[in-house]
Amino acid sequence: MSKQLTLHDIYLARRRIVGLALRTPLVRSESLSRRWNCEVWLKLDNLQPTGAFKLRGATNALLGLDAAQRARGVVTMSTGNFGRGLAYAGQRLSVPITVCISRLVPANKVEALRASGAELVIHGTCQDDADLEARRLSTEQGLAYIPPFDHPLVIAGQGTCGLEIMEEQPDIDLVFAGLSGGGLIAGIGLAVKSINPAVEVIGVSMNQGAAMLESLAIGHPVQVPEVHSLADSLGGGIGLDNAWTFAMTQRYMDRGYKVDEAQIARAMLHFLYEEKMLVEGAAAVGVAAVEQHRLDLSGRRVAIVVSGQNLSHETFAEARRLAGESTYADL
Repeated sequence: MSKQLTLHDIYLARRRIVGLALRTPLVRSESLSRRWNCEVWLKLDNLQPTGAFKLRGATNALLGLDAAQRARGVVTMSTGNFGRGLAYAGQRLSVPITVCISRLVPANKVEALRASGAELVIHGTCQDDADLEARRLSTEQGLAYIPPFDHPLVIAGQGTCGLEIMEEQPDIDLVFAGLSGGGLIAGIGLAVKSINPAVEVIGVSMNQGAAMLESLAIGHPVQVPEVHSLADSLGGGIGLDNAWTFAMTQRYMDRGYKVDEAQIARAMLHFLYEEKMLVEGAAAVGVAAVEQHRLDLSGRRVAIVVSGQNLSHETFAEARRLAGESTYADL
């Protein structure tokens, strides 16, 4: 694969992942359309078999390995959802998978990984620690290392989400998605802007630990402290040696926003009470950004990627405390 990803790579990814990752629904949100005086469409990647969009990129990257690499096994680092996606695909393709996570990963995601058939390694107090362990195991055991975002096949796989949005709603004006390592924004940005360069791509991170936004502000990848958040899937760094997603996010993302924990909590409750979905904090940040920053979307066509639903009881209880049950209708 060349250093330049194209829409063709995303089409190839879609052909590879058929049968493992789903083409997910794009449904109109009547409640948000009324509230914001626009048309809002929700891309429901929370309905993937593993409960998160990460299955797309994980499957594409795994299928991109040759037979000898798959036979030796694969190692990755994850905040939970990518590891679960890779384990799901590995189990169905008979590929041994090792997943390295840090002690910040919520208990529900740890248990899901234990049940996935992958070998689980808990190491360190942040994603960067887990990544160092994954790279060490790759070197010492001869395992193929697949990172959770900074990899061309992962990015192309995530781009299939954007391709599906454009095929179903080709007149979309804006796409909101969570921003962490940049794999989703890079893939979606490549897909939608290759089809229509006028589409605005908007990334959203939590207030603290927004590694990509901090890196973009400075102009190169930087490390930031990883902190607890309702949007735990968005935690972690982008890697000081970032080879793909930093440059692609610079190129394809039009705007980036940070949102606070209380606003994420209110958005999560909106999804439960108005959309009838229990979703992760990372899946709710698009709604949180519109509300917190009072974005005027009047008359526009908006897609929001609902990225995952792997939410613990403890995290949702925290969201309820932060938002207050009586205030959910006000987001």
